[in-house]
Amino acid sequence: MIWREQGTRYRAPKIVERDNYRGGGLLVLAGIATNGRTDLYVFAGCSVTAVRYRDEVLHPLARAFIAAMGTDVIFMDDNARPHRARLVRSYLERETIPQMVSPARSPDLNPIEHVWDMLGRRIAGHNLPLGILHELQQDLLHEWPLLPQQAINDTIASMPRRCQACISARGYHTRY
Repeated sequence: MIWREQGTRYRAPKIVERDNYRGGGLLVLAGIATNGRTDLYVFAGCSVTAVRYRDEVLHPLARAFIAAMGTDVIFMDDNARPHRARLVRSYLERETIPQMVSPARSPDLNPIEHVWDMLGRRIAGHNLPLGILHELQQDLLHEWPLLPQQAINDTIASMPRRCQACISARGYHTRY
């Protein structure tokens, strides 16, 4: 559904063309915390499996980051299929990493989704050449550490309000 002001249906400034980088894509992962974040990890090539997620992200990156954050940390992912796999759950339990279970289809309740939006807005302003994944990857890796940590902290701090809004709306749409 598209919402437009009356009389603006085919005005050129209102039309935005998008190219979805046909022929490939990038998948990136990162961790955030109040006053900290992991490096941005770019998955090269094919899709992410539970084994790749455990071996390339959880074991070398997330485990060390969580250990550095201390004992008052809870691990939260986005419910993607590889994150829900028995192999991953067993790994997290074995490593005694406390987990937060989040409802499916609720990206507004995961602060990282809002941080991805911040990063996407910064990248969108760069007018990258279409179809050049390497350029996109380099831009993402460059911009990630430049995101203001205070903006990430504010997003995390908004979680009680987001959860309360979701409860008040009985699971329906919220302003977030």
